[in-house]
Amino acid sequence: MEIAKAIVHGIGDNIYEILYHYYKHNKKEVKTTVDWIRKEFHKHVDSSEKISELMSAEGEVWARFYADFKYFLPEDFIMNKRVKRPPDNPMNALVSFGNTLLYTKTISAIYRTHLDQRISFLHEPSEGRFSLSLDLCEVFKPAVVYKTIFELVNNRRLQVEKHFDRKVNYCMLNEEGRKLFIEAFEQRIESVFYHERLKRKISYRTAIKLDCYKLIKFILEGKPFVPFSMKMNL
Repeated sequence: MEIAKAIVHGIGDNIYEILYHYYKHNKKEVKTTVDWIRKEFHKHVDSSEKISELMSAEGEVWARFYADFKYFLPEDFIMNKRVKRPPDNPMNALVSFGNTLLYTKTISAIYRTHLDQRISFLHEPSEGRFSLSLDLCEVFKPAVVYKTIFELVNNRRLQVEKHFDRKVNYCMLNEEGRKLFIEAFEQRIESVFYHERLKRKISYRTAIKLDCYKLIKFILEGKPFVPFSMKMNL
């Protein structure tokens, strides 16, 4: 439960940093969510006694995040709700594709350690997926997946009419769109920031690996697990 709570706290903290950035740049409408995360969200996480309660808190912070997209994204990229299989609009398509890329990067990082991909703390173990990768990649989604998306969309490098295939019930990136996204994603995950504790610059890819080692130290030595925080690179 301790690890699961740390992960959900980390998700909220990193969503807060994204929204606070927009708040500082005159998108004052996001203040309601920013204040809720600061005043209510972490209390909800701390008071949770079951994984289902934690998942509820996580679901609410993501839902509030999605609802604020309308304040800082072009109208054709607004997402009313998260739809995964299949994605039903351009933003859901981008999120699904970005999350898949991050998931595979996290799998690769975990393989370089002695952690067992099947043993997870927040997501339920499953035969068909690496549940630990789902756990560890969550806190990186705001910094890696969503920052990539927001930069591509707000700079109009990705456009609905040029880079998506739309069918009756789903929407997917076309080949050109996927190429653009992968290139931007790779640049993002290899970009560096100053790590206060290590006193040096590291990439987001390295930060994922460091979270794996932090988890190992928790398991072997009982050291508190504090996942990646965007506050490190502000």
